[in-house]
Amino acid sequence: MFDLTDKHIAITGASSGFGHHFAGVLGNAGARLSLGARRTDKVDDRVAELRELGAQAIGAALDVRSAESIQLFLQAAEDAFGPIDVLINNAGVEAGAKTYVTIDEADWDFVLDTNLKGSWLTSKHYTERVVSNQQSCGNIINISSITDTRTIKGQFPYAVSKGALTRMTQVMALEAAKYNIRVNALAPGYILTDVSRLLLESEQSPEFEKGIPMRRYGEFEDLDGPLLLLASDASRYMTGSIVVVDGGHICASL
Repeated sequence: MFDLTDKHIAITGASSGFGHHFAGVLGNAGARLSLGARRTDKVDDRVAELRELGAQAIGAALDVRSAESIQLFLQAAEDAFGPIDVLINNAGVEAGAKTYVTIDEADWDFVLDTNLKGSWLTSKHYTERVVSNQQSCGNIINISSITDTRTIKGQFPYAVSKGALTRMTQVMALEAAKYNIRVNALAPGYILTDVSRLLLESEQSPEFEKGIPMRRYGEFEDLDGPLLLLASDASRYMTGSIVVVDGGHICASL
């Protein structure tokens, strides 16, 4: 039920963090992988690692802020492995510890264009290809965050982008059903990545960790099961769902 053998999965932002880890999990489950990111050297390194482990993978340049770049990436993916079964919108950035007052316009645009507009643009062009390829179904997974509902000062505009991404997931699920495309989101809690490092390695970290019922930050491996659920046919009747993996953090704020 969770087997991904011969499923073609495209991952954006695959050069590090979640995307880097997801590629290993999905490749181990039998998926054929198309990895995209701006840092092509990092993507090429990951592709080499995956191939050494027996996975089928290719890497290509991708800037999700550019429609042209997205189209070229999707075409490269299809040229390698055929129509894409699953798209994972993982590309994401943070502007640092900024408030709505201290952030500047350039940083706002960078975060929103990457985290939100990029996910929409990639999903739009993926959907067009599902239709033109006459695929029987499709699957979009957006990587959101519990900051879509639970946040602290200094996470602007990252939290804004994730709040909108979660809402976008639900609206897209309604609109994509006519194409037999499912749209769900995975919303991790606080897990140490390049994006979250500033907070989770700060002096406030021990006190902040106490607010998590399970009394620890998440690890990449905590996301493996939920990811496989959403990427596989095990979730065939799920769409518009936000799968939260946060050690109970959201519950503590209710």
